[in-house]
Order: sequence, then C-alpha cells, then structure tokens
Amino acid sequence: MSTESTNSPPVPLPIPDSRLPAADRLTVAISSRALFDLSAEHQLFEREGLDAYQAYQMANEDEVLRPGIAFPLVQKLLRLNQMKPDTPQVEVILLSRNSGNSGLRIFNSIEHYGLGIVRAAFTNGAPPFQYIEPFGANLFLSAHADDVRQALEAGYAAASILPSQASASRHPELRIAFDGDAVLFSDEAEQVSHHEGLDRFHESERQLAHQALSGGPFRTVLMALHRIQAAFPAEQSPIRTALVTARSAPAHKRVILTLREWGVRIDEALFLGGRDKGPFLAAFGADIFFDDQRKNAESASRFVPTGHVPHGVANKG
Repeated sequence: MSTESTNSPPVPLPIPDSRLPAADRLTVAISSRALFDLSAEHQLFEREGLDAYQAYQMANEDEVLRPGIAFPLVQKLLRLNQMKPDTPQVEVILLSRNSGNSGLRIFNSIEHYGLGIVRAAFTNGAPPFQYIEPFGANLFLSAHADDVRQALEAGYAAASILPSQASASRHPELRIAFDGDAVLFSDEAEQVSHHEGLDRFHESERQLAHQALSGGPFRTVLMALHRIQAAFPAEQSPIRTALVTARSAPAHKRVILTLREWGVRIDEALFLGGRDKGPFLAAFGADIFFDDQRKNAESASRFVPTGHVPHGVANKG
C-alpha cells in the first residue's frame, strides 16, 4: 500500500488536551497491525509463539515499521487538527495486544512518522476492547476479527481492516464512505430482505418511508464527523462523506428522510441497486469504506481500504 507523505519530514501535530471535552472530539482507537505493516511479525508469532515474537520486536525496536493499510487514514485524521491547533478535534489512540516491551517499536515508528499519537494501551495478548470506553473512543479499527466482534457486541463502532493493495486516495480531504443497513442504520430492513425476499423488502420500505430507521453501530461515527464538518462552509469542509448502498428506488426515500431527521449531512449518496460498489468507491476516492457484508467488503477492498463490520443479520448463523 502506498502513501505519498511517508517519506517527507515529520511535521509535529497538535495533541488533543482537556480544553475540548472528549464528547466533542472524534476519537479513533486503532490496533498496531491496522496502523503498521506487521504481517511478517504476525506470521512469526503464529509460527513460533509469543516469546519469539517479543524477542524479535525488542531486537528490532529501532527498525521503523512500514505503513499499514489504515496509515493514510490516520494521517488525514490527525491532519484535521492543524486547522484548529488550539482545540484539536481528533484524537487517535493505540489499542494493542503487544506488551510494553514489544510495543516500544510501535511508538518508535509513530515518532518517526511524526504522528500525533500519545496515548496507548498495551495488553500483552489480552483483548484490548475494554479500554474503548475509558478512552472515549467513537471507533475501533483492528486487524483482529475477534476483538472487533467483541467490541461490536459491547455496543461500540468497530471494523476489521481487510488486506488491501489499494493506493492512498488522491484527494486532499478526508473521505469516508459507509454502507447503510447494519452500519449507519440498524439491520431492521435488512432482516426483511434476508428472511422474506427483495420484493417484500421494497414493499415494506415503501410503507415505512416516513418512519425513521433506528441507528446502527456507526451512527455515532457519522455524528462525530458531522460536528467537525459543521464548523466549515460545505465547499471548504476538510471531510467528505458518502453513503454507498445496494438500495435503489423506492427504498431510497426512507434513508434520505432518516438522515434528515438525524440532522446530519451526507455529501454523496449512491443508490446502486446491487451493482458492485468497488468502482464507485474508487471514483469517490474513499480513504476507508465500511460494510457489514463480508463478500461486499472483500470486493471493495480491491479498490479502496475497507473495514468489515461483522454486525447484523448478514453475520449470523
């Protein structure tokens, strides 16, 4: 995965402090394997165990890690703080299964790239999701599928970062795309489609067009992004969002009216009627896309960095 700015001199980034309440910030928790390329080290861990892995990390702690799939996303998130350095609105924290000793290499690499990440929890192999709440994180990104599943079950927005060779987005602003059902919205409509078929789904959505959908796990993420967007004129916003959904007319109406009732803006809404999402996501230039259906997420990851959200009826059974 490539990113333009990893070879440029690091620029110190503003660090969030107590002057902006945590509830008003966008806080993203990320695992070390989502942030950096630790594929070889993870293979060593699976092949030879924890002791061999930790010994290797300590012996190589001054060797800088290569950027991982979510690295460009993190760069753009933290760059938002340069626009309001007195009250940084974004924080990225590290939640890692490394120990403090093996995690030193992670922090050395963070320092090398000039990332403004100063808070972390190293759990030495234990699931780290229990630290999402005390850190006040809106979103957890990890390469460890079980950790993501546990976080979602506990009520937090979380996604598994899938392997991808997609290049970093060419756009200067942060661009985030979301699937609708079971991601931004609950899976209530998707359950109808899953159990009763597409025709019944369209009939139900037509009947319920004026009844807002319940929020899904990523509603809070969208709301946090909207709070940042609201401080800028639409044409000058450093963030651009998109809804990319398999829905089509007439099922579009309920979605639009739900977002209107929530009082949030989506910059682009793509109702694809079952078309492959990947080319559209590439055209949008997504820094990341979130989808609940594994097949769709894997397909999208060929075009853009993608997080699988194992939530809702599509992930049961």
